[in-house]
Amino acid sequence: MTESVDVLIVGAGLSGIAAAYYLGARCPNTTFAIVEGRDSIGGTWDLFTYPGVRSDSDMYTLGYRFRPWTGEEAIADGPAILQYLKDTAREFGIDRLIRFNQRVTQVAWSSAEAEWHVTIKPGESGEDLKMRCKFLFMCTGYYRYDRGYTPDWLGMEDFAGEILHPQNWRENLEYAGKRVVLIGSGATAVTMAPVLAQRAGHVTMLQRSPSYVVSAPSKDAAALRLRGRLPFKLAAWLTRWLSITRQMFYFHIARAKPQETRANILQGIRQALGPDYDVERHFGPRYKPWDQRVCLVPDSDLFQAIKTGKVSVVTARIDRLVEAGVRLESGELLPADIIVTATGLVMKIMHGVDIIVDGAPVDLGDTLSYKGMMYSGIPNLVSAFGYTNASWTLKAELICEYVCRLLRHMERRGYDQCRPRLDESVETEAYIDFSSGYVRRALASLPKQGLRRPWKVYQNYLKDLLVMRFGALEDGVLEFRDRKY
Repeated sequence: MTESVDVLIVGAGLSGIAAAYYLGARCPNTTFAIVEGRDSIGGTWDLFTYPGVRSDSDMYTLGYRFRPWTGEEAIADGPAILQYLKDTAREFGIDRLIRFNQRVTQVAWSSAEAEWHVTIKPGESGEDLKMRCKFLFMCTGYYRYDRGYTPDWLGMEDFAGEILHPQNWRENLEYAGKRVVLIGSGATAVTMAPVLAQRAGHVTMLQRSPSYVVSAPSKDAAALRLRGRLPFKLAAWLTRWLSITRQMFYFHIARAKPQETRANILQGIRQALGPDYDVERHFGPRYKPWDQRVCLVPDSDLFQAIKTGKVSVVTARIDRLVEAGVRLESGELLPADIIVTATGLVMKIMHGVDIIVDGAPVDLGDTLSYKGMMYSGIPNLVSAFGYTNASWTLKAELICEYVCRLLRHMERRGYDQCRPRLDESVETEAYIDFSSGYVRRALASLPKQGLRRPWKVYQNYLKDLLVMRFGALEDGVLEFRDRKY
């Protein structure tokens, strides 16, 4: 017989672990299962193993509200974050519930049965598995796990060395003493450059255009003082809210006063690199702060590596790859033994799972996002998607809380279906207000958002908190029904 559960959680990364915790704690009578397409827990933090991998959000907000971060480092590395996730899953018994190597390939909704029929591919081979569930909680992240984005440069086959993307990093790659050209200007590139430079002969960070880069202490002095003087739970609560308000304040200032914010960011870099460094060329983007995500470097590690000569930044366009390295449009040759393509992700909401509703395929690009977590016309499905201007976990946990409210409400009222119904008069815009390449490449496949609530995706924790925790569930847009409807 096909197994049936109330809720199927898809994904065992940061969001999936949170979903399992909240369902277990707040919906004890709800049956659920967790399937994970890979063979291990942790999602992003298990997949990425490149040198220096770390969070660019503080751990007081990237960590869970229900299990505060206890480490001293506010900016933690990948292995520490992965261990935190494993410890959390083990502490609450979530690790025992995860079914590994079970990748969801298709979900098909039947209004007559008020159920999802889920097709699962087990491992590399084997016959497809089938499950049924009343509610789908998609915690699959926002990008493809099997490959990152690498442009198709001319001459890639001519290069004598190795080319690899950070998403596919090889643990046994030997780069000590070698010349590394690191292509990219985003969070991955600024993270990798100073760490690669510790062993490489030299690292050249080659970028077509710069990103905003801000230094911050790896340890939060205020958080450590609070922890030393107050009971742990109170200190953790205060620290979390201090981090939230700090993030919101800086984002608001950046949006309200972009030119002043830009000048302050560049002035900080001039202080780190000295008056003779061409900060405007290499760290002065053409866009406004937070039109793309601002890159964070802990303790000025990137700037220190540049000052010592271990890292060079080159801002130029690539003509082609040649046997000895990278030739620029200017004709200059950047010699390389290894080329690392930190050129971005392939964005894919819900990991490209085929969605069918009452026999009709659904293209997410034709839908509108409801409260940043559901989609017009798709019933009984929530997708965890975090903030672009703050920690992912802040939004993910709010979504988990909302799902529990929603399920309890449906149980009390006797509903078995809920579906956002779209008013065709709603004006739309892009789902993510970012100019980053990985977003632009994926826009056609992403849902849209509206210009007003509840179709507007707010990048604002306080607004979302009020809506998710206290807002009306029956708001005239989310339509509830039972099978007798």
